Amino acid sequence: MLRFLGHSTVLLELDGVRVLTDPLLVDRLGPLHRHAGEIESLLEEADVDVVLISHAHHDHLHLPSLRRLGGRPRIVVPSGLGHLLTPRGHDVVEVTAGEQLRVGSLTIEAIPALHHGGRRPLGPRGAALGFTVRGSSRVYFAGDTDLFPEMHALAGTVDVALLPVWGWGPSLGPGHLDPRRAAEAVLRIQPRIAIPIHWGTFYPFALARFWPRPLGHPPQAFAKEVARVAPGTEVRVLAPGETTNLRD
Repeated sequence: MLRFLGHSTVLLELDGVRVLTDPLLVDRLGPLHRHAGEIESLLEEADVDVVLISHAHHDHLHLPSLRRLGGRPRIVVPSGLGHLLTPRGHDVVEVTAGEQLRVGSLTIEAIPALHHGGRRPLGPRGAALGFTVRGSSRVYFAGDTDLFPEMHALAGTVDVALLPVWGWGPSLGPGHLDPRRAAEAVLRIQPRIAIPIHWGTFYPFALARFWPRPLGHPPQAFAKEVARVAPGTEVRVLAPGETTNLRD
């Protein structure tokens, strides 16, 4: 089972292990407000075994959200970021691209990403990562990234790709995928299923009156482009809070 919780936060239940990506479990982050998904229902799903952190940006490595998680999950972070978490008593593992670890019956591998991974404005620097989670299904979580050469190496090794297709504003900076480039990622990776993430959950509150249906277009544009360039891949667009069965 996979549940999209909004932004880059995904709950994956695979072979008895619960994996959570980039948890952002609040209603507000600076000027950004949550406009999709009920936070209390999201917190009910927060008892997890392992957390995967793609990079140090505040909307991906969010310390208050990590403190809200039940239990003592293992938290996997890019090398150089562990000290942000260890004083708070978390079980932290630092990894670099190519490293693997076992969690229950799953194998998790850190994958390169093309994105500024440091913690702005003056925080530590760390390379951004994606992750593959391999068990009875093989899932790729891209984190934040642009296209990168090593993406071709994932072809034939991924059942489900979780790909960012936008962000939180009306435009994108460098190091991101838009719907067209995310479809190019699908063409390179050739997954059975592609699920768009990093869209439509948070945006500046001040824009709400001028932007009545924010960021609803990118996942649909992504699905249309994938149908054109990679018709062998099924796109499943999940609204925040919705689930899908990866075996279907």
